[in-house]
Amino acid sequence: MPAGGLKDVPRPALVLALAGATPFVAAPIAMLFGPDWLKLTAYVHAINYAAIALGFVGAVHWGLAMTAASADWRWYGAATLPALAGWLALGLIQPAPKLLLLGFGFAGVYMADVRAVRAGAAPGWYLGLRNPLTVVVLVSLLAMLAAVWRG
Repeated sequence: MPAGGLKDVPRPALVLALAGATPFVAAPIAMLFGPDWLKLTAYVHAINYAAIALGFVGAVHWGLAMTAASADWRWYGAATLPALAGWLALGLIQPAPKLLLLGFGFAGVYMADVRAVRAGAAPGWYLGLRNPLTVVVLVSLLAMLAAVWRG
């Protein structure tokens, strides 16, 4: 099933997903341009939010597996990995490994999203939503990494 564009995304999904992307836009801006007291706060909140969001997008695949007649251990296991990766990222001390693990997690879920849409397990419009959101998230994580390295 071909991927649709943002115009094909149901309005409630689009509006709520864009609202959910707001912290990914705000955090690196605060880290790069905000006062010193805000930089650490923005980083901590962004990491926590990213871990939660990673678990959320992974849970989409749990839901897809529940509705598929062919779901097996691999599908349910893969749907569980994003939440575990988010949890692991929260436990890491250094910022770079945290941000990289979260980034790889989001990229991995995106690849699963593409497979799910192509297999007909997820609606075609889903990639129209996930494409720009994944770009926003990955750019945000890279910008936060740059902000951390910048000091």
